[in-house]
Amino acid sequence: MNIDQEIQDLLAERLRTMQDFTPEHVPMAMYAIYRENLEMKPGKMISQCGHAYDLSMEAAIAANPGLRETYRGSGMGTKIVMRAKNEGQLLRAYKEARHAGLPCALVIDRGDSIPGTPFDGNPIITAVGIGPCHKHEAHSITKRYTLCK
Repeated sequence: MNIDQEIQDLLAERLRTMQDFTPEHVPMAMYAIYRENLEMKPGKMISQCGHAYDLSMEAAIAANPGLRETYRGSGMGTKIVMRAKNEGQLLRAYKEARHAGLPCALVIDRGDSIPGTPFDGNPIITAVGIGPCHKHEAHSITKRYTLCK
């Protein structure tokens, strides 16, 4: 199969699976909340959010092996990026998610050293991942954080 046909087949499959969503469908989401006070460069921030999604999904699968497929459903699943003002807000989100029984994980950077930044070679908490979960389950937690546009 040539690459163009492969792409057309992928698009057709996505169109087919989009028809599975009904008005009764309750979407699930994953959240990555990062610390804006660290003033990470975009590439660093995106990497930390990726780690948040991965680690939270690992925690979810450990607790409920079928959750990944439920989250993906008929598509890739929704991912939402938000920002917290500081470490205190990030830890609050993590503790509340744990208390609510939602899959979650802290991202602790291994201690990269980036001159002129808070990254001084020591481990540093950069982000938290929450989910997959239904949006209404996380709303009481995520409503405090700013959605990235």
